[in-house]
Amino acid sequence: MQDNNDATSSRLDGEDREGNRLSQRVQRYARVGTNVGGVAARLGAAYLMGGADRQKNAQSLAAALGGLKGPLMKVAQLISTVPDAIPPEYAAELAQLQNQAPAMGWPFVRRRMSAELGPDWQAKFADFGHEAAAAASLGQVHKARALDGRSLAVKLQYPEMQSAVEADLNQLQIVMGLYKRMDAALDTSEMVGEIGARLREELDYTLEARHMALYAHFFAGDETIRVPELLPDLSTKRLLTMTWLEGRKLLDYKARPLEERNTIARALFRAWWYPFSHYAVIHGDPHLGNYTIFEDDDGRAAGINLLDYGCIRTFKPKFVGGVIDLYNGLRTNDRALIVHAYETWGFKGLSNELIDILNIWAGFIYGPLLDDRVRSVAEGVAPNEYGRREVFRVHQGLREKGPVKIPREFVFMDRAAIGLGAVFLHLQTEMNFYRAFNEVIEDFRRDEVGARQEAAFKATGVPLPV
Repeated sequence: MQDNNDATSSRLDGEDREGNRLSQRVQRYARVGTNVGGVAARLGAAYLMGGADRQKNAQSLAAALGGLKGPLMKVAQLISTVPDAIPPEYAAELAQLQNQAPAMGWPFVRRRMSAELGPDWQAKFADFGHEAAAAASLGQVHKARALDGRSLAVKLQYPEMQSAVEADLNQLQIVMGLYKRMDAALDTSEMVGEIGARLREELDYTLEARHMALYAHFFAGDETIRVPELLPDLSTKRLLTMTWLEGRKLLDYKARPLEERNTIARALFRAWWYPFSHYAVIHGDPHLGNYTIFEDDDGRAAGINLLDYGCIRTFKPKFVGGVIDLYNGLRTNDRALIVHAYETWGFKGLSNELIDILNIWAGFIYGPLLDDRVRSVAEGVAPNEYGRREVFRVHQGLREKGPVKIPREFVFMDRAAIGLGAVFLHLQTEMNFYRAFNEVIEDFRRDEVGARQEAAFKATGVPLPV
């Protein structure tokens, strides 16, 4: 009887959500607009009057977004890592936002599960945890047990996320447009489109399931990288059920011996660089919560569990060639090859002065990979300050010689590289990044990336990049 009531409630709840989608979006506009608009108005007025207190306004904006949760907070974390997308004071504040949200209660879980799997959904599990094991900006995860005894992770999307995403992206355009008119040295018009495309993809759990299968294909047989196994009969567009990978939080290993921390770092490095160099794919959101660590029989760190595949960025194969070309150009001081790499990425109209400015950032990103010695990823730098000095220098240079239009493909490549470096800083890793990088690209063949990508994507059902 309870299941039938749940089914009726779920159906009506679904109809109500569909019928009120416009009103839900309007409500979201109001909440976001009030919080963000108030800060933007103060910023604009102070700019016109002179003497804007950017630090104070940055703190106000961070507080407003942190209170909202949802997609806009995720966007704020993203743009905080892109050089000169926003003022450095804003970047520092937004980078500290935590991608956590309060979990929805059991009534929501019952309605959503019934809507996705039918009124008899509970009979499809041996056990299902009432409390969320984790909660983030777009959904929450529950631990369950399959009928065959396997431990499961069940990821449920929050209601009205599509409306929230569209409302938040609209506000993002307003805020970015205001900054561009006032102070920006970069043309970030392509950035909003790229962020929007990736966020909309994150709402499609069917695509995330395919990405999970893609990474399982990449790392089949790799003993240091584990990927969950999908349960397709218990998954939908808004529900993702996979095997639960036991592991501990990455930060639990900060005080472990360097050898263990380096084991984790090498696995992370390979998990990011191997798919990119061989298949033109990156994990676009390498933050601490997307990994756990599994141990060997002696209790030592043995490798990583990759847990989230919502933000996977696929490139055309030529983009990979540009990344390798820029590395080799910087390594050999080949100016022509450096310019060719930037042009391959989509930068246009670059003067010699602008190339020198971009090389500041390239030298920062590639620096550890060019240095054939054991070192940290950024010596003497705290994780929340990673890249800030270089951002300031790039900003100053582009204010004088810019602006430069950022190509879409650059956005998530840059964000992911920064995120990965920050993880290495948290681990206090010391390793030879030069050798690790050259090992991963030693069998790189420019003309083979496309064929590899096509074969892997066909095997796992992932759509090829247009």
